[in-house]
Amino acid sequence: MKRRETLEKEDALARRIESYWDKRSFGFSAVRRRELEGSDVTRWQRLICCHLPAQRRLRILDVGTGAGFFAVLFARMGHMVTGIDMSAGMIHEAQKNLAAFGCSAELRKMNAQQLDFPTASFDVVISRNLTWTLPDAMQAYREWHRVLRADGMLLNFDSDYGETTFFAAGDQACVHAGIGEAVIAECNAIKGELRISTHRRPLWDVELLSKLGFSVQCDADVAPLVHGDERLQYDDLPLFGIYAKKVRQAAQAES
Repeated sequence: MKRRETLEKEDALARRIESYWDKRSFGFSAVRRRELEGSDVTRWQRLICCHLPAQRRLRILDVGTGAGFFAVLFARMGHMVTGIDMSAGMIHEAQKNLAAFGCSAELRKMNAQQLDFPTASFDVVISRNLTWTLPDAMQAYREWHRVLRADGMLLNFDSDYGETTFFAAGDQACVHAGIGEAVIAECNAIKGELRISTHRRPLWDVELLSKLGFSVQCDADVAPLVHGDERLQYDDLPLFGIYAKKVRQAAQAES
């Protein structure tokens, strides 16, 4: 009975998160499109290329694709991209942005913690500003490890939002401008229910990924490298970058 109650609570939380991002999808997409049209996309490409496997056409899983920022970036580079998101609204916006930039990628509505892909399907798994919103980030990391090929790379960019309280703002120079009090309140309430909010990051992530069988490097803050467009507003928290290679020994043990 207790297990059933736990699953029901997790399902309800997942639906709540999905609904939140559906509400945010249109405005979020407009921000990502401005980012894709500006100079920051080149900064992101420069950073990411330093951590990709050997120069060849890669199969890439963009987890929590949102409005399709990484899907567009990698498609432009000639890679095969699959983008997933639990929000149908975000998938719709990603489709629009891919079309606007003349790119193609496979987009699927999917739970980041329960991937519908065979083991060792991808050369790269990438995610941005997603992990902090997951009900079970540990399970997500296990799944991302599973679907990576031996020597494949996990690139995760996120911030330690656990002890932060978000506030709505009318000032158009603020990253939360125009979002509204109710939506911000919902975001804070959801964040308060997530286990990952109790962990200090990225230390927690690095320790977990090492135990799962990754060789891990980490940058405490990549924001100065990728946020240079003065027209755009970003959170002022550090944006850490995790670059985790699936070691071959762990991959063999898994098979």
